[in-house]
Amino acid sequence: MAMHSLSPIALVRTLTQHRSLIRGLVVREVIGRYKGSVMGLMWSFFTPIMMLAVFTFVFSYVFNARWGVGTGSKTEFALVLFAGLMAFNLLAECCNRAPLLVTGNVGYVKKVVFPIDVLPVVSVVAGVFHFAVSFFVWFVFHLILIGMPPSTFLLTPLVILPLVLMTLGFSWVLASLGVYLRDVTQVVGSLTLVLLYLSPIFYPVSVMPEQYRSIMKMSPLTSTVEQMRGLMMWGHSFDWGLWAISMATGIAIAWLGFAWFQKTRRGFADVL
Repeated sequence: MAMHSLSPIALVRTLTQHRSLIRGLVVREVIGRYKGSVMGLMWSFFTPIMMLAVFTFVFSYVFNARWGVGTGSKTEFALVLFAGLMAFNLLAECCNRAPLLVTGNVGYVKKVVFPIDVLPVVSVVAGVFHFAVSFFVWFVFHLILIGMPPSTFLLTPLVILPLVLMTLGFSWVLASLGVYLRDVTQVVGSLTLVLLYLSPIFYPVSVMPEQYRSIMKMSPLTSTVEQMRGLMMWGHSFDWGLWAISMATGIAIAWLGFAWFQKTRRGFADVL
C-alpha cells in the first residue's frame, strides 16, 4: 500500500503541484453550487446583501443596538456584526462540509492517481471566495451608510490568513474522521453553533466577565474577529506580534491536519 509523506514539504508540494487542478475544482464548486438557479452566481452576492440588509433593520431599528465604540450610528452595529459573521461563516461552512468531502467523492478515492488530499483545499478556497464576496458587500454598505472605511481595512486579507490555515487543518482532520465516524457531521454542526455564541460575534470581548475571557480566547475566531473589526471599522493599528503568533498557530494546525489526513487515508478505500 502506498505511503504518503507527512512532512511540511509534502504539504507545500501538494498545494503547488496540483494548483491547476485545485483552481478548476474551485470554479466547478462555486458555479456548481448555483447551477440550475435563475440568478446563478449572482446568488453569492445577493445572499450577503440580504443578510446585511436584515441585520441593519433588525439591530439598528428594532433593537436600537449599539456596539459601544466608534460613531454610535444606527447602522454601525449591523456592520460590526456582519464583519464578525464573515469570519465565522468561513470557518463554519468549511468545517460543516468537511466530514462529507471524502464520503461524497467515493469515485475519487478509488482512483489511485487522484490526489484526494486537495478536496479540503478546494472547499476552503471556495469558502475564501464567498468571504471575499461578503467583504465586498460590507465595503459597499459601509461606503453608502457611513462613508469610506479607514485605510486599515485593506489589511483584512492579511488578518484572515491565519484563520484560513487553521480552517484548512480542521478540514483535513474532519474529512478523515467523517470516513470512519459518520456521526462527526452532527457533532461538528453542534460545535459550530456553540462556537458562534462563545466567540465575540454578537458582542465584544470586553463585555464578558473577566473570569470567562480566557475561555473565549481559546476560540480560533476571537483574535481574528477582534483584529478584523479594529481594522475595518475603527482604524486600529495592526498588531504584528499577535498576527505572527496566529500565523505560527495556523501553519502548525494546517500541517498537523495534513499529516493526520495522510496517515489515515490508507484505510479510506476499505471503509468506503
